[in-house]
Formats: sequence, structure tokens, C-alpha cells
Amino acid sequence: MSRLPVMTSKRVLTSSSSSENSQDMAPAQKKLRKDPEPVKPHAAATIIGGKRPPVAATRAPISRSVRAVGAATVAVGPSRGVLKPSVASAAPKGGNMKQTAAPTGTKPGGGGGTKRHAWDLKGKVSDMEGKLRNYQSKVKSVNEENDILKGTMVQSKMRVTEMERELKRQQSQISEYEDELHALSGVRDELEKVSSDKSTLQKELSNLEGKYKVMETLRDSQETELQTLTMKLSVLELTLARLQGTLRDTEEEVRSLKETVAEQKDELHAGEMERRRLHNTIQELKGNIRVFCRVRPLVDGGLSKHIQLPTSDIKTITLAKTEESHTGKTADTQKNYNFNFDRVFGPGASQQEVFEEISLLVQSALDGYNVCCFAYGQTGSGKTYTMEGDEFDKTRGVIPRAVQQIFRAAEKLATQGWEFTFTASFVEIYNETLRDLLYTGKASKRPEHEIRKSTNNEVTITNLTYEKVSNEDQVLGLIALANQNRSTAQTAQNDRSSRSHSVFQLDIEGVNAGRDVKCKSTLCLVDLAGSERMLKSQSQGERFKEMTAINGSLSNLGIVISALANKESYVPYRNSKLTYLLQGCLGGNSKTLMFVNIAPESDSFGETLNSLRFASKVNDCVIGTASANRK
Repeated sequence: MSRLPVMTSKRVLTSSSSSENSQDMAPAQKKLRKDPEPVKPHAAATIIGGKRPPVAATRAPISRSVRAVGAATVAVGPSRGVLKPSVASAAPKGGNMKQTAAPTGTKPGGGGGTKRHAWDLKGKVSDMEGKLRNYQSKVKSVNEENDILKGTMVQSKMRVTEMERELKRQQSQISEYEDELHALSGVRDELEKVSSDKSTLQKELSNLEGKYKVMETLRDSQETELQTLTMKLSVLELTLARLQGTLRDTEEEVRSLKETVAEQKDELHAGEMERRRLHNTIQELKGNIRVFCRVRPLVDGGLSKHIQLPTSDIKTITLAKTEESHTGKTADTQKNYNFNFDRVFGPGASQQEVFEEISLLVQSALDGYNVCCFAYGQTGSGKTYTMEGDEFDKTRGVIPRAVQQIFRAAEKLATQGWEFTFTASFVEIYNETLRDLLYTGKASKRPEHEIRKSTNNEVTITNLTYEKVSNEDQVLGLIALANQNRSTAQTAQNDRSSRSHSVFQLDIEGVNAGRDVKCKSTLCLVDLAGSERMLKSQSQGERFKEMTAINGSLSNLGIVISALANKESYVPYRNSKLTYLLQGCLGGNSKTLMFVNIAPESDSFGETLNSLRFASKVNDCVIGTASANRK
């Protein structure tokens, strides 16, 4: 037998028993074929034919549709509030069908007869056909009810849509009302503010009215005062006119005084230039290379018999030597050696007296001239004392006194518009090697130095320490540092003999912005190492090497001086580091002064004679006229 058609939807049914309700409300499912069971008297009622029980005003929602495959159970929900029993139907696979619950007292086949026998197939088929018709009528009724519910649902959806539109309209209207309410609240706040401002303005108006009355009173008093001031103004105008006349006269006088001051400044500048010119002329007349001789006093004071200093002549020194007769028949003879220098200082000359003779030469350094001063003589003759002196003011040497004079003169020239900058350096020549005496680093990292000559013939030293100085104390501190670093040693002739040549240089640059004048110069102060003989100094080892280097450099210095004195075309400055470094002082644009220091002891007669002969050769040397380095 073919399967029965199934309905497309189901409904929720209600029965008197809670267990039957749970079975009737379940979705339609496939069921296995079973033998018919007797119908219980309280089973759910089925809809017979096309009749339906009364439907309530409110309908329950439609359940989900039943799949149209195989035998299905159709559950019909209550209509209009009335719950109906569920009707189950299944298509038999072997020709038998499962009976649904029938009302109480109803027999299979609808005839109310007894149960058919197993062999009554025709009766069973007739019963099944009756059941089929019954089910078909139920399906039709359910489909009709389903259509009605669908129509109701569409109407409900339309009504819902319409109500949603109405809701939106109402919400929009509410929003408009809220905006109007907000605007009205703002108007209320503004009204309150206006009311407050009104009360404030009224108070201010009352205050202003009171002030106005006060101002009227004040105006009356000021008008009276104005009249008084007008009268005073007229008097002051007359006084002003008189003072303006006096002011014009005063301005004319001030202008005249300014012109006088300018003229005096010009005259002062011209006088300074003339002073420099005359000062330079005097120095030139004295000689570009000047030689001073200084005799060291004996340890116990006094003067040696072989040195004669005429009291009437401060430029002459005589060495007297007594020679014995070789035959013994004649008397002893005395041989004199006379020398003339620019100035000879005896043992009693003080440091101040010595410096006064060279102070004018130091002044030339500020005038733009290169100035060099060096001391020459044998070991222990007093060179270092002459150049450096002691720490006391009275015994200070040439170097500290020259520095003091330079800075004091610079302060005076500052009132005339000059500004000076000073740069100091200190180098020694030890065993023909240059050493920086201002170097404060590690000895293992001491740099090497070389003498270089620039295109404008200026001599410079590489890797040398140049210190900017602005006062005398800074320079004295550098000199103290250099003395600590200088090479000295003890010999048979001197407990603390200088074993190197030391060269102190002070570079000076001056600018007068008002006159657009610049000058540049160098003050060079040299303390030479002492010449010595091996037999007297008893130098050995390292001291012998130092003595050889010192004597060699001094010999080269003598060769250079001889070449300059003889006006030879070639001067061997490069033969030693000393002459190469002093090239600008000896044969260049410089004013040079040499101190020749001699020892008074009789056993130093030979060295003294050699030193004086060398100094005479220097004194006879003419190197030309020095010129100022001005721009």
C-alpha cells in the first residue's frame, strides 16, 4: 500500500494527562509498525469530517511544518483557544497500519463491532479505508486552519509594521518636543542671565551716577588748577626759551671741546708714533746687536786682581795677566787685554740697575719690533741669575722684570685705544733635541718637535705648547714650571749647572681699532748653557755628552756671528738647533742684546778671555736696520 499524504504543519495539543501532553506536543516522527492496541477511553479526540469545535478568540502560534517523507504523525494545535487531541498516523510497510486513539466506545472500522479476525482481510481493508478517509478529512481541516492562520499572521505582520511606523513617528515627535524643551530651557537660562545683568547694570548705573557727581566736583577743582598751571606754563616757556639759548651756547662749547679732544688725541697718537720713531732711532744708534758685560762677584766679595774696571769708563774692561821670565834674568811682565762694550757692569751692580739699561729695548717689543736678549758665558758665571734671578723682588732677573714692564706698558697704552694679546712658550735645546718645558703630560708620551720656517720667514716649532696669558702672574707661573722641567746637573764647577739652552718667547699682537693700526712682535729671552772645559768640569758619561753638545752649539753660534761680521753670503744657521732657532734674532728683523757673563776667579782666566773675545766679535757684527711689524 502506498504511503499516506502528510500535513505541512502541526499544532500543540492539550490533554488531561501531563504525560500525554508531552507526547502529543512532540514533532512528528517516523514510527515502527506495531500490532493494534486497544484504544484507551481517555485518548485525545479526533476531528471527524469537516466539523470543528468552537475556536477561541486568540490563536496559538503555528508549529513548524512536518517533513513529507514516509509515514508521519500529524499534530493539530488548538483552534481559538480549544486544545484538541493529537492524531497519529503511520503507513504500514506490510499492509497493516497503526491505529490511532479513538474516542471511548468506538470500535475499529467505525461500526462499533468487535475486533476482526486475522483472516478477515477484506474487513480490515475496509476499516483501513475508513480510517484513511477520516485522516484525509482531518488533513483537509488542518490545511484550512493553517491557511486561516497564515492570513492572520500576514495581517499581524502588517499591523506590526504599521505600529512600528507609528512608533517611529511618535519617537520623532518626542525628539522634536525634547529639542523645543531644550531650547526653551536655554531661553530660560538666558532670561535669568539677562535679569541678573540688568540688576548688575542698575547697580553700576547708580555707582556711576555717584562717581559722576564726584567727577563734576573734581572737574571744577581741576579747571581752577589748570588756570594756575597755564599761568605757570607761560612763565616756564619764557624760562625754557632762555635755557635753550644757554643750551645752544653750551653745545657749541661742547662741540669745540670735542674737537679739541680729538685734536689732542691725534696729537697724542702722533706723539706716540714720534716717540716710537725716536726710540727706535736711539736703539739703532746704539746698534741692533748690543753687548753688555757683567762680572760675577767673588764668593767672599770684592774683585779679582786680573780684572780691571775703570771707574771713569763704564764701557771698558781690562784683563791683566802677569807672565814670568823664561830666563830668570828679566823681571816679570804684565800683559793687558782691553775690551769695549755697550755697557760693563761690575760685581756690585744690582738686578734693577742691569734691567734699566735694557728696559728701553723691551719697550720696543710693544712698538712692533722683535726683541731678543740672551746670556752667554762659561759655567758658573751667573747667566741664569742674570736672566731669571731669585724669587725676591730685588733679585728678580731680566725675564720676570721684562714681563712686568710689558704688561704695565700695555695697560697704559689701553687708554689710547690699544688692545694686546700675549702668547707664551718655553723650549729648551738639550743634546741638540728640542724639549717643551711647559709639557705636563707623561714623559713616555712626550711629542717630538721640529723647527719650521714659514713663507714669511717666521720660525716656529711643531707640537709646542703655546699658552694665552693676560697678566704677569700667569707668565711667572709658566716660568716656574719651566724651571722644574729644565735639565740641570752638578759638575766640578757648579753645583746646579744648566745642561741645556732655554728659550722663552712671548708673542705680542696689538690692535688699535680706532686708528686701524695693528702690530705684531716677539720678545725672545734666552739663557744659554755655559761653555766649559773637560779638565775643569771633570765631566764623564752623560755629563761629557752634554758638554760636547753644549760646546758644539756654542761653537756654531760663534761661526754664525763671524759669518755675519764678515758679511758672508752664506750663514750656516742650520749647523745647530740653537742658531737655527735664533736665526731671526741674529740676522733677521730683530733688536738683539747679549749679556756676556764672566767669572772673577783667576783659574777661569782662559774661559773669561775666550768669552770676551767672542762678545767683541758679536759687538762688531752689523745685521742691518730692524723694521716694525705694523699693518
